[in-house]
Amino acid sequence: MGIFLVAFLAGAGLFMYYAKDAPNITEKQLSSDEATIVYDKNGKVISRLGAQNRDYVKADEIPKALKSAVVSIEDKRFYKNNGVDPVRIIGATFANISGSSLGLQGASTLTQQLVKLSVFSTDAKDRTLRVKAQEAWLALQVDRKYSKDKILEFYINKVYMGNGVYGMGTAAQYYYGKSLSKLNISQIALLAGMPQAPSSYDPTKYPQYALSRRNTVLQAMADNNVITESQQKQAQQVSIKDGLVKKHHTTGLSTANSKVVDAYLKQVISDVEAKGFSPYTSGIKIHTNLDLTAQKHLYEIANSSTYVQFPDSKFQLGVSITDPNNGKVVAMLGGRQTGNVTFGLNRAVQTDRSSGSTAKPLMDYGPAVQYLNWPTSRTVKDEPFTYPGTNTKLYDFDRKYEGKMTMRQALVQSRNIPAIRTLQDVGISKATSFLNNLGISQKKTYDLQNGIGLYISPLQEAAAYAAFANGGTYYKPYYVNKIVTQSGKTYHYRSHGKRAMSKATAYMITDMLKGVLTDSNGSGTSANITGLYQAGKTGTTAYPSDIADNYPSTASMDSWFTGYTRHYSMSVWTGYDQQNTASGFLSQQETTIAQLVYRSMMSYLSTSVTNENWERPSSVTEKTVNGVKELFKANSSYSSTGNSDQYSTNNSSSYNRSASSSSSPATTSSDTSSRSSDNSNSSNSSSNSSSSSSSSSSSSSSSSSSSSSSKSSSSSKE
Repeated sequence: MGIFLVAFLAGAGLFMYYAKDAPNITEKQLSSDEATIVYDKNGKVISRLGAQNRDYVKADEIPKALKSAVVSIEDKRFYKNNGVDPVRIIGATFANISGSSLGLQGASTLTQQLVKLSVFSTDAKDRTLRVKAQEAWLALQVDRKYSKDKILEFYINKVYMGNGVYGMGTAAQYYYGKSLSKLNISQIALLAGMPQAPSSYDPTKYPQYALSRRNTVLQAMADNNVITESQQKQAQQVSIKDGLVKKHHTTGLSTANSKVVDAYLKQVISDVEAKGFSPYTSGIKIHTNLDLTAQKHLYEIANSSTYVQFPDSKFQLGVSITDPNNGKVVAMLGGRQTGNVTFGLNRAVQTDRSSGSTAKPLMDYGPAVQYLNWPTSRTVKDEPFTYPGTNTKLYDFDRKYEGKMTMRQALVQSRNIPAIRTLQDVGISKATSFLNNLGISQKKTYDLQNGIGLYISPLQEAAAYAAFANGGTYYKPYYVNKIVTQSGKTYHYRSHGKRAMSKATAYMITDMLKGVLTDSNGSGTSANITGLYQAGKTGTTAYPSDIADNYPSTASMDSWFTGYTRHYSMSVWTGYDQQNTASGFLSQQETTIAQLVYRSMMSYLSTSVTNENWERPSSVTEKTVNGVKELFKANSSYSSTGNSDQYSTNNSSSYNRSASSSSSPATTSSDTSSRSSDNSNSSNSSSNSSSSSSSSSSSSSSSSSSSSSSKSSSSSKE
């Protein structure tokens, strides 16, 4: 007896020690919704997940049957206890001290659950013994201050009911299109049982689990003598789908910005869930890196004719904008003219469309400068080329050959053949390492054809090009910088930069990419902004040879533009979701829309920041070659001799087998500005359908399956 008394006193002492620091609890906290609030970078609310549509139901409007159902399943002694159940509390305390799996479970009354939802974090990692003690202490205070009916009112209006819905009154409208007073016993039992696991007990998605839970509640009601055994059996015979409405009103987003921030918010929710939080049930505060004013302008560009003329409503965009100096995702557009669809296909993170020639700095020329120390004046050959081991010829956009030209000229003009010859010199292994350093990878081994077409997303590409912009450091893009739980605990997040390439490589690639916009022969002159220091690259993909005859000779499937300044990196994809239809192609003129979107958005972004040029690092020297200022890596053999007219065996028509094990080309690419270009017959098949990256996730929809099906047989331009 003495041992039990000592143990009881010890437990009571520990309880009081923890309880003395309990936070205050107010009626506002008890009655308020527990929606997660999402903020932009300046602390402005951009969304409240679910709570804006809550129908608060007063105690006298709540059916007696619902109150009885909730009490029966959650806390049968609700009307007899004073907010806590001492026996259960002590049992759970000792179980926790002894390390039993029963610790911190089975002790909560309905009032304690209300307190938890109102004040404390619901995440398992925050459910400590201290929190449980404080929760019990506050439950005693709540029970002393409010009537049982009022406590039930608070609880019934606060619980999460799935699909962004808070409160059982709102849930009645969402699932059944009726008020609580119009529901039958079966429907009431279902709602009463949902708070335990609202997603799992959703009758529209998991009817079998919902049925089991409903019947459990009905059994509890019968056991608690609030319904008869006959009523129980009768209600259990009712179909779980009885009365469910087919169309639900949207409750996921509030504020007038719901459509504007839709794509960004979708990724934020996914990111928060990956961090171990439950954004719809935790009542947390999420602080993001979103620049709301920039996001609104991007949305306006895409969904009006004020800035850019689009051919039709089905023409689509995917845009990602990051800060190259820290990896913050500034703005994102998942599509245009998307109607009332919430969290639909996000083309900004979609990875099943070829990036075309925007791959060239990433896989060909970047690695050539980094690993082979090539100067910008390095001579490359634009001469007839056949993919090794095949009869497939590679062509440039004009199906002509320029012969000898510099690497700078080849990149600015976006010639295909010099790019692939450069990749041969670099070798697939080194090129893969360079891509990995930029957060880009795929399951299957890269092939030569990837040098003019990678299956990556606008987000991946914006983050990769950002490393050129900031001097060679890769930052994994991220959306969330801070999360604050209900209990006040704060979690901070940032991206830790990693050196991806030398400063010299970043500067030399940037210097060449400037010419893409400013040189008269550049492929991206439509993106040029007078006076702004910027660099970028175009990318265009053509139809596979087996269906190319169904389209005009200048038709393209996809068009990209990825560019950057010292302050922003932006990647724009344009095209049609259903790309193999009669109208699902881009005309020659329409391939410039990606550049026009970029120019309009970058012009807007650049008005609020300084216009800074890149400073040449000491590791780069400058020499005039044939009247052109060219760049050399300091202390390299090229720098010492000034001789750029050197060829390795791979720069001829021969091929070093160690560079790649591929024997068949896949997607190649082409770029167009205002000049003429033709489809090439450079490929029939692709080996890149498994392309993926850790820095972005692919979205799925009926349209994405269409685009991925054509990916396996796409061909290219340039």
